[in-house]
Amino acid sequence: PVYPVKSSIDIREKTTVENINADRDAVSKIQYLNGLSLPLEKHKVLDKYLETSGDYIPLRNFLVTGVQWVSMVTENLLGHPFIVLRRQCQVYNASNQYHLHPFGLLPSILHLHRRQGITTLWKGVGSCMLVRGMSVAMDDIISKITGWPKEVNSRTAPKRFGKHILLKCISMGVIVPFYAASLVETVQSDIASEKPGLFDVFREGSLRLINWSSHKKGRMLPACSLIGPSVSLGITKYLFNLVIRGVSLRIMRSRVTILQTKHKDKFSNDILEHKNAEIYANLIAMLTTEVIFFPFETILHRLQLQGTRTIIDNLDNGYAVVPILTNYQGVLDCYRTTKLCEGFSGLYKGFGAMVLQYVTHLAVLKSAMWIVSKIIVTLSNRPPSRIVQYYNTDADIGDPSPSISIAELEVNSI
Repeated sequence: PVYPVKSSIDIREKTTVENINADRDAVSKIQYLNGLSLPLEKHKVLDKYLETSGDYIPLRNFLVTGVQWVSMVTENLLGHPFIVLRRQCQVYNASNQYHLHPFGLLPSILHLHRRQGITTLWKGVGSCMLVRGMSVAMDDIISKITGWPKEVNSRTAPKRFGKHILLKCISMGVIVPFYAASLVETVQSDIASEKPGLFDVFREGSLRLINWSSHKKGRMLPACSLIGPSVSLGITKYLFNLVIRGVSLRIMRSRVTILQTKHKDKFSNDILEHKNAEIYANLIAMLTTEVIFFPFETILHRLQLQGTRTIIDNLDNGYAVVPILTNYQGVLDCYRTTKLCEGFSGLYKGFGAMVLQYVTHLAVLKSAMWIVSKIIVTLSNRPPSRIVQYYNTDADIGDPSPSISIAELEVNSI
């Protein structure tokens, strides 16, 4: 009778041990599943692996840089058709339609596309890019010769800031004749004018620069009469843009900082948020500057185009072409004549094209930022590779044994 009792005790102990092991396995599985569902920052033991994980940092930086490139391409290329429409409206002094809102432009745009093709609104894009490149190159050349700074920020000394403004004035003054030649290529009609060559802007700009003070083309104003108003408008817009961009950037960065502090999100995309703030601040500054100085730009474009015998598309209907025939004596005469013959709203002709330009710019920018944010959020929700290694997610759930040794975790936690 002793042996059965002993055997019964052994069986009972064995069953107890098996039950304990089963309970431990169940607890391990529950902890494993709960651990996956908790935010990764809750795992204090693994802070070292979380903080030093840089698996996706290069990709995030690439995506953020991609948003900046999208903004730049939209500003310089995708927005060019709207610049063409705006300038054609600005220089046509005899137009009946002022196109102050974008809806009136849509029928004219459709007619232009049917009559001249889709490329009609991309005319002059090459010369515009060349002029922008010349402006950057001129800034660089003057900076290397004189040592004046090409760029400034809020910590720039007043003396250096003054030298920077002087550099900008000289650069803008040299570029004015080439800008005027580019303006002609932008507004002239494709069906009524010869298509210019890629480098014709240099030839026409150089001729205007050489004929500094002479009137060799009838009513065309000489370069000396255009440089003063052009540089004054250009440097005023530049300073105004700097102020608006600086104020907007400070406000948006402080807002981002407050939101991050409030949510205390350890995995917030700091780089993306700050880059977005810079892009939006730049867009706000550009839009505000263009709206305020739109009438002055209209006057300047009319003066630069005068006497060039340019024929443009009639945007009243989108079918006909019309010549530009004006005889302004200067800035004040252009302002008085425009206000007398067309009213004050005549200075805002083509404002609807600018609205279309920035609505399109904002839509493209929003789409790019949405795509990038979704990609970054997806990457952020994935645990780093060392955490995946620790939990061994690729292994069977029934064997949730860690791959990192307990001794290593204890040393790291200390």
